Amino acid sequence: MLIMENSLEQGIALYKAGNYTQVLALLLNGDPGQSAAGNRDYAYYIGLAYMKLKQYEDALPYLELVVTAGENLEQVRQCRFLLAVIYSLTGRERLADFELRKLLDSGYKPGAVYAALAYTAWTQNKTGECLSFYEQALKKEENNVTALNGLGYVLACMGKDLTSALKLCRKAVDAAPNSAACLDSLGWVYYKMGMFDEARKYIEKAKKIDRARKEIAAHYETVIEAEKTTVTIKSENRL
Repeated sequence: MLIMENSLEQGIALYKAGNYTQVLALLLNGDPGQSAAGNRDYAYYIGLAYMKLKQYEDALPYLELVVTAGENLEQVRQCRFLLAVIYSLTGRERLADFELRKLLDSGYKPGAVYAALAYTAWTQNKTGECLSFYEQALKKEENNVTALNGLGYVLACMGKDLTSALKLCRKAVDAAPNSAACLDSLGWVYYKMGMFDEARKYIEKAKKIDRARKEIAAHYETVIEAEKTTVTIKSENRL
């Protein structure tokens, strides 16, 4: 038992130092008799290390083990939220929704959970629920960047209350000026308002920060086409 505790202590120290690969090497290759499957704390730190390394499928069984054990409420809540993140990132929205609602049922109701529920609702085309959850998130945390950005973007996509959408997205960008998602959302609001120069400026910034995100690239192409169409119409009107 002493050896296991020392290994766990070393693993925790490595985790806090950001040496996630070493955490896995230490805790996964320990005494088979003291494996993560038989120890909640081992599973907890292995799951967290995999999350930090973005090896989400590897993290799943360890996070699930902590949740199933149900011994440490704080760890269970954190692991449920991480499970929801993994499910959202991998297109398993219903599973993400399940974990998030379990968090609410447990009495854990921070703005981040409502914002995450709003996102899963949006991906399932449940627009009414999406708006409601974002609003609840902002009631909990008025400066929650995810909720500010998300609500502003959804309103823009719906073409609804664009003045409020602009305020929300501006506030999100002020709080997170280097967020590609926030810059893109603000640009998309300007596009919906017909302000194509402003739209291109912000979406172009977002595109430079995150060149891999297809949605941002699609928004950029849409804005460029809108600008070209506007120039063509103006030229024809002069003739």
